[in-house]
Amino acid sequence: MKLQSIACAVALATGGLFFTHVVNEAIAAETAATAASNTIQPSQEQALVSRQLATLVDRQHYLNQRLDANTSNRILDFYIDSLDPEHTLFLASEVADYKKRFGANFGANLKAGDLSGPYEIHAQYRARLKQFYSHMLAELKKPQNLNQPNAFIETDREKAPFFKSEAEQCAHWNKMLVSQLINLNISKQEEQAKQKALKDDPGLANGQDLTGPEDLTPVQTLTKRFTRQLERVSRLKSDDVLDKTLNAMMLTYDPHSNYFPPVDAMELNRQTTLQLEGVGVSIRPDRGNEDYTKIETIVEGGPASKSGQVKAGDRIIGVAQDGDKMVDVIGWPSNEIVGLIRGKRGTKVTLRLLGAGASMSQARNVTIVRDVIQEEDAGVRSRIVEIERDGKKYKFGVLEIPSFYLNYRARRAGAEYRSVSEDTNKALKSLAAQNVEGIIVDLRNNPGGSLDEVVRMLGQVIKSGPAVQIRDGNGTVSVLEDDDGGAQTYAGPLAVLINLASASASEIYSAAIQDYERGIVIGSTTTGKGTAQVQLDSLAYGQATLTQRKFYRVTGGSTQNKGVVPDIKLVDIYNDEFGERKSKNALKWDTIPTAPFKREGSIQNYVPDLVKSSQQRVSLNPQFKYLEQRTALAKKADEQKQVVLDLQKRKAELLDMEQKTLASENERRKATGLKPFSNWESYQASMDALVETRAKMKANQRPALPEDEAFVNEAASVLLDYAKLQGAAKAAP
Repeated sequence: MKLQSIACAVALATGGLFFTHVVNEAIAAETAATAASNTIQPSQEQALVSRQLATLVDRQHYLNQRLDANTSNRILDFYIDSLDPEHTLFLASEVADYKKRFGANFGANLKAGDLSGPYEIHAQYRARLKQFYSHMLAELKKPQNLNQPNAFIETDREKAPFFKSEAEQCAHWNKMLVSQLINLNISKQEEQAKQKALKDDPGLANGQDLTGPEDLTPVQTLTKRFTRQLERVSRLKSDDVLDKTLNAMMLTYDPHSNYFPPVDAMELNRQTTLQLEGVGVSIRPDRGNEDYTKIETIVEGGPASKSGQVKAGDRIIGVAQDGDKMVDVIGWPSNEIVGLIRGKRGTKVTLRLLGAGASMSQARNVTIVRDVIQEEDAGVRSRIVEIERDGKKYKFGVLEIPSFYLNYRARRAGAEYRSVSEDTNKALKSLAAQNVEGIIVDLRNNPGGSLDEVVRMLGQVIKSGPAVQIRDGNGTVSVLEDDDGGAQTYAGPLAVLINLASASASEIYSAAIQDYERGIVIGSTTTGKGTAQVQLDSLAYGQATLTQRKFYRVTGGSTQNKGVVPDIKLVDIYNDEFGERKSKNALKWDTIPTAPFKREGSIQNYVPDLVKSSQQRVSLNPQFKYLEQRTALAKKADEQKQVVLDLQKRKAELLDMEQKTLASENERRKATGLKPFSNWESYQASMDALVETRAKMKANQRPALPEDEAFVNEAASVLLDYAKLQGAAKAAP
């Protein structure tokens, strides 16, 4: 935008002291005209869902927190931060004005279905975004100084104050531009080196197409990127505003009360039922040209597969709903294209496809009827692993549980449905029939799911007793019990693998296994999501989850915030910022009385010896050494809160990080009998080939990565240690 660029130039030149009334008025007028030209208004359904949800959080949330003036001001803060998380778009004076006009009544207005405040703020946000991208595009036409050894830019401005003036704001925008140009210069040099490595040694590609991106200069790349993002602003819809508004309100209560507009609600249902309504393809950006999104895989038996006209590698260049005009989606991000393709069962969607290597004149239209697609390979998976000790091989069963899924709608309708407890029960029987020494339940990266299902699954491995305690907002405690009369599907040795991404139902399961001393819990401390949400799927528009209860272990301690601490600790591969303990507005940890229960083992007596043996193995294991080194490097990079605006210094810093990463990888390769990489480029090319190869496989066909399998093997070793310690204890006089 020319006027904003002029304003920035004036502000920078004068320190902001001599802005004329004329310039300010012109900018204000153009901003208002821009906002008016991109007017977004809430529908009646959106106003109604605002009233519904605001009333529900006010009256039925676990916290019993009123939607008063104090809460309203906090909602406004969260709303502004959701739009401008780095505090680079709104000015301090604008934020102060919003708080003065809307703060105290923000919640009351939402409760009345009045969305005018958040929609006005969002209009200014869109106008400022346009100013930002227009400014960046204008600056790209000027030479930029990429060698400023004494200049830095903050990389974490979440808690930084909003800029007081256009001068400060524009100065930061210009720093952002220089920083991005430096990054792209380095990336381009590294891509060229990687392509040379592939040319010199084609075997690095492992048969995959690792063609590099378009050969553009950094300025051309950013020009294209900013132009595309500028266009995207004009595609923002009322749902985007509603999403930010209602989720700001929900976040004011806790991180797990959420609102989902219709498109996002479909994804929520997919995760909980393992089925979606669409055409049955997976898509991803095209490596060679980020303007294009290509079809990666096709679900067998899905609508796209049945049509016979859709092929892996096809690029999607247009999408049309039944009876509507074709929408050109070149340059669109994949998630927006997914939103267009998915839809209700029985409806039609037309894809305009361009085959790999084809010209635009060869594009074709394929009309597909959407249907329900079962994600067969997304459920429970079981397998056998072997470990060798003292010349003898031992077999252990592994049960990988990606989520605690349940198609509750189908169950409610009396139709056949799929559930994780049924799948787990079959897998436990199958593994036990193979005479395994023990079973490892892998709950790493499991986000949770159905509470009923986790109780059923605990009943499969414990004799009887309480599984979890639940307290509501009124303080009433209920206990969910394993009430199957003492039946057990599997009574043998058991271990549970967890990590920081194990949440909710995963934490209930692992906590109960630990409290009953039924099995050994191994890995790293879990997320700490100890709250239960009711799913609101009968709202006027979209769906929501609302926190109404809190989980407690049978011993009385909450899983909330603290999570489950494993008996045997292994390297935590995740960033410290991840998890409930770092979430905004997370509910606190507390305790209630213990529920009467009977322990089924005496594992804690053996834990010190098990820890000692595990630490000795881990210290010598090349996979764990690699993970510990990589985690330390990632943590160091994360702790860096500012970067230098100098190309040579930035390259030197990056080179140091790359060399340490390569050294870590090569140390692992030498220890495992693999040939080390000669340089960083060869390593990167090989990793790209691995990613491409795995992306083309179904999830249940991908071999476990060695660094992931190290956790499973160590869990098996711990179980074997436990068996030997038990045997020795029984044999002792």
